[in-house]
Amino acid sequence: DLDECATSPCKDHQYCLNTDGSFSCKGCDASCIGCTGEGSDKCKTCASGYVKEGEKCTDIDECNLPEKVCVKENQDCVNTPGSYKCVCSEGFEDKEGTCVQT
Repeated sequence: DLDECATSPCKDHQYCLNTDGSFSCKGCDASCIGCTGEGSDKCKTCASGYVKEGEKCTDIDECNLPEKVCVKENQDCVNTPGSYKCVCSEGFEDKEGTCVQT
């Protein structure tokens, strides 16, 4: 078997999987920018919104940072993979960018 992966035939956001007589390109984990294999522990660099903890790239919980990220009145922070979103608190709704009581 020829190791086609030795020539790095895959794109930057993929890793090469050598198979018998061939190869396939597999997508990197969402937490990675470039990778050497499957999973968040095989990242070359962590993607934005992720931080290296030990060997893995883990999601940064922006909602638990000392500095608040959602600063408008009556607004809550919701952590998402690699990011966060600001939503109106319960009992409030978004009216032209302001959270007003429903």
